[in-house]
Parts: sequence; structure tokens; C-alpha cells
Amino acid sequence: MRLRNVTGSDEKIAASKYVIKEPETKKGRWSGVFGNADPVHIEVGMGKGQFIHGMAKENPHINYIGIERYSTVLLRAIQKMETEELPNLCFLCEDARNVTEIFAENEIDRIYLNFSDPWPKDRHAKRRLPSRQFLDRFGRILKENGELEFKTDNKALFAFALEELEPAGWETDAVTFDLHKDEEMVKGNIMTEYEEKFSSMGNPIYKYIIHKKKDV
Repeated sequence: MRLRNVTGSDEKIAASKYVIKEPETKKGRWSGVFGNADPVHIEVGMGKGQFIHGMAKENPHINYIGIERYSTVLLRAIQKMETEELPNLCFLCEDARNVTEIFAENEIDRIYLNFSDPWPKDRHAKRRLPSRQFLDRFGRILKENGELEFKTDNKALFAFALEELEPAGWETDAVTFDLHKDEEMVKGNIMTEYEEKFSSMGNPIYKYIIHKKKDV
């Protein structure tokens, strides 16, 4: 992703009421942030926030947390919230590697990964969000019956993601190699900015829904 520097983005994020500061202090208490006991879903690497904003709008009885490490990108999601505020959505400006420092074990009901950086060089494989290293982190914060959803247009990354499941101790609930032509899996699908772009070019969108094996 090529990032354009936005002057003052860090200051704007620090001042935004939609961004939770010092999120590690909320570990194990995220329901209290929203003031209810509704399920908590997170999107890791949310980009400009189109997907998670749409999900929060469509599902008011679910709490959503969008995580984005780049302030210039997060700023766009904040601007969207300023236009249409949703009480069940908040943001974190954090690196994905910190999720176990921010969320307690068995605290999250669902995790979304959408069009994550493919990190194409082999030596960077462990940086890919569907890697076994990240799946280990995600598995620790998900509830026992929690699920993780991953979408991408990158065929090589999706093949890698599928190969990582067995050694990481995860199983598939559903898999598609062309989401928009899959009548079941496309139901209720909300597109990201990238998804709109790539699918309009005729590129297939790959998706899986997975859960951690209970005996692992």
C-alpha cells in the first residue's frame, strides 16, 4: 500500500473521540468500553474503514473494533465516522502484533482480515496476517467457538493461508475461490474499497472462514 503523508494526522487521531488511547488498559474489559455485553468483532488492518463501518451499521447489536497501524489511513475511517457516527464502533491505531497485549484470552467473538499485505518475499512470510505466527495470536484472543474470516484477491497469498491452517491447528468452516459467484458465502457480504476495485476488474475474490481446533 502506498501511503500519502497527511500533515497533522497523528495529532488528529490523538484528539479523536473515536480512537481508544492506551488500549492495553482495556484488556479483558472491552464490553465496558461499549457499555453492554454484546459480542465483540475486530478487523485487523481495516484500511479506510468502509467494511467495518458497513458491518457496524448493518449489525447494531454487535460491537466492532477496527485496528489500523497507519495514521494516514486511519484518518479516513475517522472522517467516515464524523459523517455517520455509530455507537458500536471504535478504532485503534496499533500494530497487529500487539493483539494479545490489547485483548484477553477468549474475549473476541470474530476476527476479520481483509486484503492484507501479501508480503511476497519468502523471508517475510511470518509477517503475513494469515501466517501460523499470527494465527497463534488470534487463536488466543478468540472465544472457544469464535471464527476468523479472511478475504483477498491474491491467489498466492490465499494458497499460503490455506497451507498454514493444519500446522497452526485451525480448520475451515467454509472456503470459496470466487466469492461473488458463491451464492451462500456472498450473502451479507460487505465490500472493502479494495474489493470493489478488484472485483470490478473481474478478479475473483478468495475467502475462508476458519476456527481453531478444540484439541489444540
